[in-house]
Amino acid sequence: MQPEPVMVLASCPLRDVMGQMNRRRIGAVIVVDDAIGLTGIFTERDLIRRVADVEPGWRETPVSEWMTYDPYSIAPDVNWEDAVALMSRHRVRHLPVVNSERRVLGILSSRMLMSLRAESLNNLVEHRTRELNRAIDELMLRDEELRFNLRAAGRFQTRLLLPHAPPDWPELRWGVHYAPLDHLGGDYYDIAQPDPDHLGFLIADASGHSIAAAMVAIMSRTAFADVSGSTTSPGAVLSEMNSRLQGLADERFVTAFYGVLNRRTRVLTYANAGHPYPLRFVARTGAVQSLSAQGFMLGIVPDEHYREKSVQLEPGDRLCFYTDGLVEARNEMGEGYGTERLEQSLAAHGFIAADVLSERLLADQRAFRGDTKLTDDVTLVVGELSV
Repeated sequence: MQPEPVMVLASCPLRDVMGQMNRRRIGAVIVVDDAIGLTGIFTERDLIRRVADVEPGWRETPVSEWMTYDPYSIAPDVNWEDAVALMSRHRVRHLPVVNSERRVLGILSSRMLMSLRAESLNNLVEHRTRELNRAIDELMLRDEELRFNLRAAGRFQTRLLLPHAPPDWPELRWGVHYAPLDHLGGDYYDIAQPDPDHLGFLIADASGHSIAAAMVAIMSRTAFADVSGSTTSPGAVLSEMNSRLQGLADERFVTAFYGVLNRRTRVLTYANAGHPYPLRFVARTGAVQSLSAQGFMLGIVPDEHYREKSVQLEPGDRLCFYTDGLVEARNEMGEGYGTERLEQSLAAHGFIAADVLSERLLADQRAFRGDTKLTDDVTLVVGELSV
């Protein structure tokens, strides 16, 4: 927690309260009364909620008229994981830390808890680095040590986020390409088998790349792992992931597509959270179809309902899942590769095996962009339905 938080009396005018918040660059102050301790909390959200339709002279209004009374608070002996759960459950970004007498000891913020999560992961990576490279660590210079830790973190992220190998499902053969722009990335994919008759596949992309995106991707993957084994509903899985990411991803977001295949009927049911539409190559006709579905990105809109759609797949069909780094690549003229070129490439090469097809699609994209470097992580997964 942050000890000695800014505390003001309930009678303090908004002008003075806002002045303190601006000078100290904080998002909340504690409102107290000498007799009873914690009275309320005044945050940027309280200000935004009221300031649009106020009368002149509102800055002289006592903070007690704008604050949140009886805010959610937390005891000093509660661990940070429970604090995260409390913030997520009540959708707040600040928690006063109080003792049994309601006296304020400090304050917790969502940003502070995110820093603790990052610190925890860094400590784990550093511990493994020390075990494997103790002798090298004593000789490395600071800049080389930092590069080494980033590479180690990237390997750790890959092991944590991605399946160790494409799933051994007789219904599907796979071609997989995963290439983060930096050592750490925001792309990931995962699999689930909620029951013997259903197979689930998720592809997701946390905004940005490098360390911050990797942290958000790990939180998202944890939410998916907790939920996907208990339901065959893609919409329900995305809704629960969205709920768990509220307030924890700061200004970042996650796009995701999740599809569940019925092994008996070959019906694919899916839902989408702002992710690029996967493509289906129809083996019977040679046509390419978009698996389109609407839904807001995860972590943005509370209580979002993700509508499901279904498609009847046929033997020999190919499914092409990808992140936006694949289609947003540009050539030397600044033109984007785009979904249309990907569809054309898939239509031209759709009958070849999944692993070869994924390489061919990537080769077409590389030929288009030439020597222009990528600016985002690229993930491409091709699934081929057995005949």
